[in-house]
Amino acid sequence: MLMTMKELLKVANENEFAVPAFNICSYDMLKAIMEEVEANNAPVILEIHPDEIAYLGDEFIATVKEYALRSRVPVVIHMDHGGTIQDVMRAIRNGYTSVMIDASRAPYEENVALTKEVVKLAHKVGVSVEAELGTIGNNGSAEGGADSIIYTDPNQAEDFVKETGIDTLAVAIGTAHGLYPKDKKPELNIELLKTLHERLDIPFVLHGGSGNPDAEVSESVRYGVGKVNLSSDLKSVFFAEVHRMLNENPGMYEPNQVYPAANEKVKEVVRHKLKILNTVGQSKHY
Repeated sequence: MLMTMKELLKVANENEFAVPAFNICSYDMLKAIMEEVEANNAPVILEIHPDEIAYLGDEFIATVKEYALRSRVPVVIHMDHGGTIQDVMRAIRNGYTSVMIDASRAPYEENVALTKEVVKLAHKVGVSVEAELGTIGNNGSAEGGADSIIYTDPNQAEDFVKETGIDTLAVAIGTAHGLYPKDKKPELNIELLKTLHERLDIPFVLHGGSGNPDAEVSESVRYGVGKVNLSSDLKSVFFAEVHRMLNENPGMYEPNQVYPAANEKVKEVVRHKLKILNTVGQSKHY
């Protein structure tokens, strides 16, 4: 079943679980994710970044939407890190049920102004809006991020939510896009998250969910995090397995021979994330 982010996360917050948001970059990744969430009776958010849709083409979203409509679990189709009104309108026309406008690295007043405009456009057609306040770090991911993390300010966050009317807020509490190098220890500022949760009543989004300690990610769900973005954890295992298969079988060229093992690696990650976010079996609430 196809839902908006606002509908999905309201139920998640009320029942103390979070929904993983998986970036998909191919049909095989879509197929692997959907098969695993359906096996676990778990809701899911399917994210496509503007760079991903630029490669895949608008037609791919028709396939994603058909998959969602036929599924027995709740599905949100979300645009990740849109930067312009053009990104937003392309997503809405393609049938996304949720969009993110990310002006977090612009001056605060510009972030507010652009986000308000997106909310006005999206809400007219029943599409949910996510925005970001503060900055997410970057460990070399194509999704981008800032060289240094600027933590979300609670006072500013209160004003931002009130001024813009957004449905979900991506908070900066110490995460970074991409896989963490061995010499860099990820650590979430849970105390800041607690303060934000006390002062705001909308669901939070944790970007850069790959590589963070499971215990901290699980704890964040207790303080308002309803959506956790995951990309690098899936793509890294998928393509590592594709490399392995082709290196060991240089004459292999049929997709139905190359990809099944990689899809299984994706399913392992999906299964693990569903457990730590308490998402398994939660479709029963919808």
